[in-house]
Amino acid sequence: MLPLRVIAFTHKSTPLTELNRFFLAEEVRSERLATLRESLGLDELLYIPTCNRIEFVFTTAVTCDEDFLHRFFTVFQPSWQLEDLHFATRHALVFEGTNALDHLFRVASSLDSLVVGEREIITQVRKSYDEAKAAGHTGDVIRLVVQATIHTAKRVYTDTKIAANPVSIVSLAERKLRALHLPKHARVLIIGAGETNTNLCKYLVKQGYTDFTIFNRTLQNAELLATMLRSENVKSAAYPLDALLDYRRGFDLLVTCTGAAEPVVTSSSFEALLMGEGDRKVLVDLAMPADIHSDVLEKFNNEYIGIEELRSIAEKNLFERQAELTSAERIIEEQITFFAKTYQTRSLELRMREVPEKVREIRDRALNDVFARDIESLDDRSKEVLEKVISYMEKKYISVPMVMAKEILLDKR
Repeated sequence: MLPLRVIAFTHKSTPLTELNRFFLAEEVRSERLATLRESLGLDELLYIPTCNRIEFVFTTAVTCDEDFLHRFFTVFQPSWQLEDLHFATRHALVFEGTNALDHLFRVASSLDSLVVGEREIITQVRKSYDEAKAAGHTGDVIRLVVQATIHTAKRVYTDTKIAANPVSIVSLAERKLRALHLPKHARVLIIGAGETNTNLCKYLVKQGYTDFTIFNRTLQNAELLATMLRSENVKSAAYPLDALLDYRRGFDLLVTCTGAAEPVVTSSSFEALLMGEGDRKVLVDLAMPADIHSDVLEKFNNEYIGIEELRSIAEKNLFERQAELTSAERIIEEQITFFAKTYQTRSLELRMREVPEKVREIRDRALNDVFARDIESLDDRSKEVLEKVISYMEKKYISVPMVMAKEILLDKR
């Protein structure tokens, strides 16, 4: 049985405002995942955070019952109280074996996304895997699973119309912005220089906006985005995030999307950014957890576009693409069957890795022990022929069992 397990928190099971409970900031992520692996005896572990879901993908032979979940979340957040642990176990979606594989295929194919047909999830899965692999948290099983997951998603996007006129979180925000008719000379304040904000900046430049100021935790990334914008002949400047409170130019549109665990824009910092301006601002918060504190929305009268704000549009998107779900699900079923064969073959290969070494041990014992005296009595030509025969037989004894085992495995299917 495939030892794959998934614990998921999604927009379907958990209020989006509560997903931040399960978010791991990048600076503590690797260490926390290492602790989870060691404490729970997990062979491999992959953490996938997106704007509307948190996924823990791991391998273990243990069943993910309530007791396991309680231990998992106790290690995940040692500071949690009993009510926090109950919240986590109550809202967790648990998938095991083939069901876990089916879930991941659906996630990457965006069938389970807030916005069906959103291609960004493939990039997010690949990035999460690359980080986990670099940290040493993944191995052979999750490698195969991720490869199959990405391949399946690409097939769904290619062979169906699930992504026709794709509507990602960014494009949903773009539509909302279009409806607000901001003047092209609007001062655009960007907080975060990741993929989401980069894509939204590209859209804004296309629409004719020319004044950008970028803040990011890593100044180098902010400068890269600013340079890209300047290449489009627009005005842009880059600063480190800790200089945000010193910003004195004001703004008309604030776009934020960072990986911070706590709000980046609080009521006091927002008031400082306003520079005494009283006109209505536009705020776009695409972060998970939210970058803009709820107090800002309550205290100041602004236009606000956030993940929750986009839900109704996403639901309409789901309805429009419902007809393509059947085709997509058929592809997923085919890929699950194909993966089962791949996984069985790979498992067989791993189990038979010792065959070559065993064959060589038998060869060496025959030559140097059992038949040593007989071989010593042979002339050089006979020894040469014998060596060729044994080498030939050795190669066959190594390859034949593998080939026959694969044939038997295929016959059983």
